[in-house]
Amino acid sequence: MPSTKNVTQLQALEEKIQRAKSVVFTSYAGLNLSQQTKLRAQLKQSGSEFVVAKNTLLNLVFKKDELKKTLQGQTGVVLSYEDEVGGIKKVVEFAKTLDKPEIKLGWMGGKIISLEEIKALAKLPSKLELIAMLISRLQGPAYGLVNVLNANARNLVYALKAIEGKKKASN
Repeated sequence: MPSTKNVTQLQALEEKIQRAKSVVFTSYAGLNLSQQTKLRAQLKQSGSEFVVAKNTLLNLVFKKDELKKTLQGQTGVVLSYEDEVGGIKKVVEFAKTLDKPEIKLGWMGGKIISLEEIKALAKLPSKLELIAMLISRLQGPAYGLVNVLNANARNLVYALKAIEGKKKASN
């Protein structure tokens, strides 16, 4: 019979994972408290969260045999709530600087993603960066159109100034 503590932890973990757009499983062994705090702060900036979870609870939530093989030892879970790639980018950047936490697997869109796929996703621009790129691309033709439409008025002003200059020079 499961304890009430485990049942409440399981329910909380299920709720967080249902809200998350992507999940990354890590081994946080070797990370001290200050490093974990730093990682949590960086993840919070990107709308993500770092949670330490029991492997048995994670296996109950996901019900995937591939995870049972991977989820061994101390497991930390990175949950990305706002942007699918935001939390992935932050944890990969953090792992590059300290070689910790060790990234195991990920979960996105109802399927398991490998370490290689996680690293590829980390190279993608974030959602905000993509929106900014789209806006700048959409504004480019509009700026060009405005310049073309203003060119005739500008050329008329230049011609009038040239005529005015010639008249002053001839007087």
